[in-house]
Amino acid sequence: MYVVECSDKTWYTGYTTDIVRRIKTHNAKKGAKYTRVRVPVKLLYFEEFETKSEATRAESLFKKFSRAKKEEYILLNLDASKRQEVKDLNKKIKKFKGEISGFDKESIKSVLEFHQSLPNYEKTPLIDLKELAKYCGVKKIWVKDESKRFGLNAFKVLGGSYSIGKCLSEILNEDISKLPFSVLTSKEIKKKLGDLTFITATDGNHGRGVAWMAKHLQQKSVVYMPKGSSQMRLKAIQDEGADASITDFNYDDAVRLANERAKENNWIMVQDTAWKGYEKIPLWIMQGYSTIMSEIIEELEKVKEKPTHVFLQAGVGSFAGAMQALLTEIYGEEKPITIICEPHGANCIYKSFKADDGNPHNVAGDLKTIMAGLACGEPNTISWEILRDYSNFALSCDDSISAKGMRVLSSPLGEDKRIISGESGAVGIGAFVSLYENQNNYKDFWQKLNINNESCILCISTEGDTDKDGYRNVVWNGHYENN
Repeated sequence: MYVVECSDKTWYTGYTTDIVRRIKTHNAKKGAKYTRVRVPVKLLYFEEFETKSEATRAESLFKKFSRAKKEEYILLNLDASKRQEVKDLNKKIKKFKGEISGFDKESIKSVLEFHQSLPNYEKTPLIDLKELAKYCGVKKIWVKDESKRFGLNAFKVLGGSYSIGKCLSEILNEDISKLPFSVLTSKEIKKKLGDLTFITATDGNHGRGVAWMAKHLQQKSVVYMPKGSSQMRLKAIQDEGADASITDFNYDDAVRLANERAKENNWIMVQDTAWKGYEKIPLWIMQGYSTIMSEIIEELEKVKEKPTHVFLQAGVGSFAGAMQALLTEIYGEEKPITIICEPHGANCIYKSFKADDGNPHNVAGDLKTIMAGLACGEPNTISWEILRDYSNFALSCDDSISAKGMRVLSSPLGEDKRIISGESGAVGIGAFVSLYENQNNYKDFWQKLNINNESCILCISTEGDTDKDGYRNVVWNGHYENN
């Protein structure tokens, strides 16, 4: 239950599961009819309750009070600690920016339709791990297995293909709805476009997706990989026809190199991280990722279920930001609790959360971690704002957490289906299971998560064994960077 003061000094009382987002909604003139003409509003007071029914009862009772009785009630209950909490929340509210754009139902429908036009499109499986759910004392655990995506063993092709499709639609001055895959790859379109080159920097999966799309378009691709990248991932990209090489740079410097080459040669940069002046294509890539969540929501709606908690891994944050955006747009105030997971060696989102100043914060250095797909030190500026405003928690995870997730999924309980999940794909389930098994060591955090026997946990395994030797070394031998 919360109380706000409107611009005309009148008060409004309501209830919510996310007080910051609710007040932001009021101030965007999308909340209650009463507040729409009385913005901005400011938080005066709030109370927390265990259940929705308790909160609504408290709201109803408070509304019956006279203004004097309301003032008296707040004065009696607003101690120094509560006053500071209200002050801190108002600070957070002020930091938040505008509404999410680009993830409305029509936009996402268009993305899904484009992907459905690609050859051999199939929904990737959403696996119900019933025995693991019993073990962890929750109602459901679902894992989306993106290793089955177009035979490429990872999800990244969704962003690469859609963003390239959008680039070409702009060049051709046509709506992408009129450019399904069969049209884009036709001789007529190739003749209109001439020779193009797409360039990107990647640890592997994104570059392979870009190369795959370029090959089908009969166009060229150039891919730069950061130092320490897997030879197996390099070969997979080269097998898609790309001019691919491993550089002597970390991921973020490899991105800068690719950007320089794009400018020098008039190539098209297809990168999933954004910075000032480079935001259009990263947003298209993020929109491309939305197909994952669209498929999940469609499947869960069939069985009248929804997640209560979602564990999302982050590198630059593009994937996590896209998932968070769609969860927020679809579920609104009933959105699940989201937990962002990163490796210790490249925890730029976690550090940005911890700084609590509303700004993204970078991580420099070698970015060492077995989670190669998450080894990024500079947040995507678009994604960061979404995650900052709408996600609930950020975790910095030791490599052992990812290794734990890989083993949990590869050695299922009972009749649960086996999932081959790579280093960057398994950190979410690894974090959840580790928290459950060690909840006594994380009592405060576990309580904040409010996970119980009615909880429905969703994780997304974003890749399979894209580095088969590395996968076996972790699962068989227990090897990881800091072990």
